[in-house]
Amino acid sequence: MLRKTKGIVINYIRYRETSIIVKIFTEEFGIQTFIENGVRSAKSKNKIALFQPLTLLDLVVYHKEGKDLHRISELKCLIPFQTLPFNIYKSSIALFITEILGKCMKEETGNISLFRFLLNSILWLDAAEDDFENFHLQFLIKLASFLGFSPETASEVSNELSLHKLPPLDSNAEKHLNALISSEYHNAPKLDRLSRNTILNSIILFYKLHIDTLGEIKSLTVLQEVLK
Repeated sequence: MLRKTKGIVINYIRYRETSIIVKIFTEEFGIQTFIENGVRSAKSKNKIALFQPLTLLDLVVYHKEGKDLHRISELKCLIPFQTLPFNIYKSSIALFITEILGKCMKEETGNISLFRFLLNSILWLDAAEDDFENFHLQFLIKLASFLGFSPETASEVSNELSLHKLPPLDSNAEKHLNALISSEYHNAPKLDRLSRNTILNSIILFYKLHIDTLGEIKSLTVLQEVLK
């Protein structure tokens, strides 16, 4: 059955010579996997650009309940990015976010509030001219509320880490994390590189306590090197 929906590209893998298998978080159906044939051929007119991390799509898809693999009938860019693919700092954040989303989001049902959160967060990052260095920290904190384990205070994170014999946050990091928890993207607290990386590592450990499939975050090293 043909259905219209909006979507956010999570990732894709190459399939055979010219095709890809792409994971998209859709507004109507949650996480869905699609096969797109011929997208890597010379005749595809750069269509592969539509499947880069966090690209926002307007889709018409063939959707049938119970199927693991679907097909796309029509697609176009919903809102073109202005800076995200061209700014090394933002693109590093985008790769990190898509890796986290790919590991955390398994829900194959629509979640409009989560979709709107992701959409608005991505658009904010694309539009931000400066002061977005802590975006990924705030994003993880906000995303956790949709995943069912959002901390209300930094001490909750420290206590849970300690309970599992993991390094807790020190008092300075707790202060910064409390500021991040209570702030919006546009008024994030200022953090130096060491504090940012310390808090990020603790948040990831916190995530791993709740999502046992999280595993290694391959984009983490690059992100921590790029954001100074």
